[in-house]
Formats: sequence, structure tokens, C-alpha cells
Amino acid sequence: MKNVTVITHPLVQHNLTRLRDERTGAQEFRRVLSEVAALMVYEATRSFASKPITVKTPMQKTRGCQLRREVVLVPILRSGLGMLDSILQLIPHARVGFIGLKREETTLQATSYHKSLPEDLRNFEVILIDPMLATGGSAIAAFNLLAERGAKHIRMVNLIAAPEGIEKVREHCGNFPIFTASIDRRLNKKGYILPGLGDAGDRLFGV
Repeated sequence: MKNVTVITHPLVQHNLTRLRDERTGAQEFRRVLSEVAALMVYEATRSFASKPITVKTPMQKTRGCQLRREVVLVPILRSGLGMLDSILQLIPHARVGFIGLKREETTLQATSYHKSLPEDLRNFEVILIDPMLATGGSAIAAFNLLAERGAKHIRMVNLIAAPEGIEKVREHCGNFPIFTASIDRRLNKKGYILPGLGDAGDRLFGV
């Protein structure tokens, strides 16, 4: 699929398997999800634009580089929070925004109940964070909120994606980069990914 990167690194796939296992409790689920998010963000940021700069070491001047644009991390509440801290450890200078979305259980449509974002996102690299890309409704709603703030450089990091969700996102949002550890088989009638790992938010927070 165009602009969809499946991260097949053995450590990512090992941790994904642990997260799928129904025997993995909330405490371990939180820890493993954080670990896999840190591994995935390396691949997701590989194409960040940079610019050359000159710095002075204790010995002499040398050439280096820095990111061309500031970074904003935007987890989709609530399950996106499980991936945030480890990514922040790798990009400590990043700003953090939040988007709260709730999926209506009968229509499967996502509605916004909270957003906290910089007013102007035109010159930022935006990383949208959500463990699951299922029906695509949440991703589309989040993308639209980011686009309202002028975001042009958006990429999404999620753990598991459904083909139906990817197709719907592509239809409504174009070909922004998506980084995932797995494209699973399909959605069930309730909009859950099969084989998936269940409800990521419930498993994160033990409810």
C-alpha cells in the first residue's frame, strides 16, 4: 500500500506478539506498548527534513545538522497516551498536543470531545499517535482537526492497522505516511480488528 510502512524489525514483532496475547496484563501491556513505540518512532522519523549547521566542539568547529521543523506529538486519547512517554524520551524537545475522540458504537463514527493543539501547525512535523487504525474514523477526524490548524507534514504511527481503515483514510486524507507493525486481516461487525489485540485502551488501563 502506498506510503504505508510495515515495520518488520524482530524486536517490534516480538513485542507485538506479547501485546496480542490475552494473558498479558495491564501493567505489562503498558510497558511493552511503550517499548514498541520507541522502536517504531526511529523508522517513522527517518525522513524528517534537516538542515546543516556549524557547532564548536571543545576541540574545533565542525559541521552537523538539526531538524528543519519543530515536532508536535499528537496522541489520540485515550490509548495514544500509552505510546507517548517513550517517544517523548527520544524527542524531548517536541511539543505535545491532544485530540480526544469517542467512537459511537452503532454508527462507528468518531466525534471529538477535546483538542489541545498549537494554533498554527504549518511549519511543524506532526506525529499522530494511536495504537489501532481500525475503521479509520478516528484517524480521519484527527487529520481534519490537524488540517484546520494548517498542518502539512503529518505522519501516523500505530501498532496495528486494518485494510479497511487504511483504504478509508486514503480516500479521505490522501497519502500521508502511515507506520504500523502489522496490517491485519479485516474488521469484524463491531469494527474491531481481527486478529488484533482487543480494545487497546481497556487493556492499557485495566477496565
